[in-house]
Amino acid sequence: MKTARIPVPGIVFGSYPERRPHKTPAVVTRLFSLLHRGRATRWADHQHFVSGVRVLQQKIAAESTQMLHDRINRLRAQCACDGLTDALLAEAFAVVAVACRRELGVALYDTQLLAARIMLDGHLAEMATGEGKTLAAAVAASTAALAGIPVHVVTANDYLVSRDASNLRALYEALTLKVGAVTQTMAAAERRAAYACDITYCTAKELVFDYLRDGVAAPRRSELEQRAAELMGAQAPQRLLRGLCMAIIDEADSILIDEARVPLALSQAVPDSARSYLEHAWKLSAMLDPATHFQPDVQMRSTRLTAQGRTHLLARVAEDTFKWLNTRHCEETVAMALTARHVLRRGRDFVVEDGRVHIIDETTGRKALGRSWSHGLHQLVELKEGCAPSTQVVTLAQITYQRFFPRYHRLCGMSGTLMESRRELHKIYDLRVVTVPLRQPNCRKFLPSQVFANTEGQWAAVVARAQALHNQGRPILVGTDSVLESESLSRRLAASGLKHSVLNARQDRDEARIIAAAGAASAITVATNMAGRGTDILLAAASRKAGGLHVICCQQNAEHRIDRQLLGRCARHGDPGSAEYFVSLEGPLLASSWIARIIKKSFKNNELLYSMLGKLELRRAQRAAESRHASERAALLRHDQQMGDWLTFSGPEQ
Repeated sequence: MKTARIPVPGIVFGSYPERRPHKTPAVVTRLFSLLHRGRATRWADHQHFVSGVRVLQQKIAAESTQMLHDRINRLRAQCACDGLTDALLAEAFAVVAVACRRELGVALYDTQLLAARIMLDGHLAEMATGEGKTLAAAVAASTAALAGIPVHVVTANDYLVSRDASNLRALYEALTLKVGAVTQTMAAAERRAAYACDITYCTAKELVFDYLRDGVAAPRRSELEQRAAELMGAQAPQRLLRGLCMAIIDEADSILIDEARVPLALSQAVPDSARSYLEHAWKLSAMLDPATHFQPDVQMRSTRLTAQGRTHLLARVAEDTFKWLNTRHCEETVAMALTARHVLRRGRDFVVEDGRVHIIDETTGRKALGRSWSHGLHQLVELKEGCAPSTQVVTLAQITYQRFFPRYHRLCGMSGTLMESRRELHKIYDLRVVTVPLRQPNCRKFLPSQVFANTEGQWAAVVARAQALHNQGRPILVGTDSVLESESLSRRLAASGLKHSVLNARQDRDEARIIAAAGAASAITVATNMAGRGTDILLAAASRKAGGLHVICCQQNAEHRIDRQLLGRCARHGDPGSAEYFVSLEGPLLASSWIARIIKKSFKNNELLYSMLGKLELRRAQRAAESRHASERAALLRHDQQMGDWLTFSGPEQ
């Protein structure tokens, strides 16, 4: 079997190969969406391939360093000539396995080889947390790079970019490959050098912004125009990337699904001519009554004026000498001011550090550095918090992950939680999800969920549970919804004399240190959303003996898949561990649920029925939120495709 050849920079495919978007007929997409079912991979599917790798590995392990180096050179030449055939893939995997043992002192598991093969076939591998995704990605990346394909390994944050590139450098150098890393603080020349390497580690945001910069610096041409110009000796523009050949995405669901609701825009500062409008809107927003004049929507992060509110607002404007552009401009700007005043909350939606407002990424719980709310909303929040106003910007180019990643000629990735989103992943990215079996039996135990009428009872129960487990010598991880909740729980734990650590958007610089200590005996760690953290909580011997890590999920995530990411922190590698939910009917997901209010009033004396109905309502609310988010992503993609036709950087959709 020979895989489809992946374009590489050069005479044949041009200096900047990328896949032009194509539109699959809606009826075909819908049909596959209905029929598609991800399935657990049977060992028989790839057992012959993995067995062949192991036979070759034993043979190559006996070779000297020079002999291995000569083999690598021959392999690179054959891959460049013949492509990635099954035989060459098996040999490349065996070479990487030997180099991994020699340089890193690590033996690759069969499941890691299986995951790497799934990714090289152009699929997404659902690989449980703690099963060795980092090395599986390294096998796939180095094999593709040996065939001359530039590979981008996309991971969650700058810390993981630097860590993985540094930790795996010895492996890649032994394979005669160069590895680079792109982080937020790097200059253009450093970025260009990193992208010129065989394998480049980067975050999705840095990668997309560099692609947009390339587009602004040198507008896209058709492949035919590009090749003709290069063959005629035209000077190639100085770009950062070498095109979009192959990408391996770690925590693929987080990037391709959760973060796909936010478009990425390359902006340029402009003179601040709208400041007076924002300041006046802020004053007007204080004159409106929350009970009658507007309706805030916490889930959508927006506010809608009622008919009575619009009438009241226009009456106020008529009495004022300030001149608005028009009535609609006034209403929309005041609605944004109301959102800043009543909906966006410090500690949940943003933090203020050094006099600056930083958005909190709702998926990861980290500060979303470099991101700002658009259309003046960010400046209105700065007014609210008394911060110095940031500069107004104008958009030069923008794109979403949904439109960017399909431009890779080979796209693949991995995560521990993909199956829930498999239909959307195929519909948008043409990616199939394949499950990798566990290397060892799962020893995770789930305790019955507990539902509380209010947050007061919820946190009191969490503190009591933490005290009991602490006394047993077990490490505890508590997942909370926001910075405010993590700090509120921290105060309660401190009042009970329980020593603990807190990991949220204020402490994200200390993340590695906090996670490294979270597996110690009796350790208590309180964290906001743990999705995509990418680091193992390693158990001390005493912790393992006491029963392993216990996870208490107090988060009410809009996606059940994100709950699984938190629960998956315990019982890795066959270790013992347990998990349970402590949820409140006053949580953000149920804040506007009339059903939750009925349950609280009508069934509080029947504990069993109360708990059962509460859990059912929470799951219903999650499904509703999942559906709403999917609709938002679909609407954003449609809008982004229209923007792509208008903005010159992207050229025509083909």
